[in-house]
Amino acid sequence: MKDILQDIVAHTHALGFLSLVKVTSDTDTTVESMAEDRSVILTASTNNPVAEFTGTFGMPNLDKLSLHLKNPEYKDNAKLDVVQSERNGETVPTHIHFENASGDFENDYRFMNKAIIEEKLKTVKFKGASWDVTFEPSMASIARMKLQSAAHAEEPTFNVTTTDSNLVFSFGDASTHAGSFIFQHAVEGELSHTWSWPVAQVQSILNLDGNITMSISNQGAMMITVDSGLVKYDYILPAQSK
Repeated sequence: MKDILQDIVAHTHALGFLSLVKVTSDTDTTVESMAEDRSVILTASTNNPVAEFTGTFGMPNLDKLSLHLKNPEYKDNAKLDVVQSERNGETVPTHIHFENASGDFENDYRFMNKAIIEEKLKTVKFKGASWDVTFEPSMASIARMKLQSAAHAEEPTFNVTTTDSNLVFSFGDASTHAGSFIFQHAVEGELSHTWSWPVAQVQSILNLDGNITMSISNQGAMMITVDSGLVKYDYILPAQSK
């Protein structure tokens, strides 16, 4: 279970804009989250169900969970147990109990109950889109985006277009310092609209470990899928006004 928790924290809290997740576990284990400004919506599923997770609960204060997982006291032979309690005639998970190998160092990380997490993340729904361009970005392209965004650090968003079958990212406009580069050559499909997306969020997601696929829709949505090997994460980013 510890490896799943570390993976979830690395793909949510570490991004800097996802501080709360909803976990639902039945036949499958799913994870949902959303940035406070709604710039990113996350839906994820573990490649295998997590036996210790049952029902629906929230994991708030992911910074605290991250500290527990990194604590050297819990590095070797530590006990991590999901504790359950009876509430309204139902057995529900309430917290994770951390205890070191010698039993003289412990912490409890509290979950958020189902009613509260469903209220806080009740709008985490994506109605779907038809993806017009889908590809796997290269490490070189991601590195080039860092160079271009650094040169235009004052720009919070970048534009995405297709030109001659190439996917082009551009920064700024005719009234400012401007720059562009081909992010992906020879893509299949075409974008009939020019949409803008947030630089910081897209770059943070592209920097994650895992196999990455990007999909862009003429309906004004981008999806970045990251498969870590343990969990498949779908980050949905609605297009923004410049």
